[in-house]
Amino acid sequence: MLKRRPNRNLLAIAGLGITLALSMPVYAQSASDCSYRAERAARNTYGVVGGAVGGAAGGAAIGAIVSKNSRKGARKGAAIGAVVGGTSGAIRRSDSYRRAYDDCMAGRYNY
Repeated sequence: MLKRRPNRNLLAIAGLGITLALSMPVYAQSASDCSYRAERAARNTYGVVGGAVGGAAGGAAIGAIVSKNSRKGARKGAAIGAVVGGTSGAIRRSDSYRRAYDDCMAGRYNY
């Protein structure tokens, strides 16, 4: 009676095929799918309003400390801080959207 040897070549080829199939990049279904993912990521950042509120609070505190007349200094500081904070919040939101969209289109999902 002959002893049958297992075909190791077939097992190696099957393993290699499965490994290559699993390591292939996965691309998004469509641009609208990536747009949805990017919009969701952008909503998770605090945008214009959050930046304006934070900037106004910080500006008011610094304006009150630095100025001789603390009330006027706080008002000026809050106004300047709101403008700067709102602008930086809008930029942060735009960057978040663009980064998430590009990652989605390239198949790199971070979430």
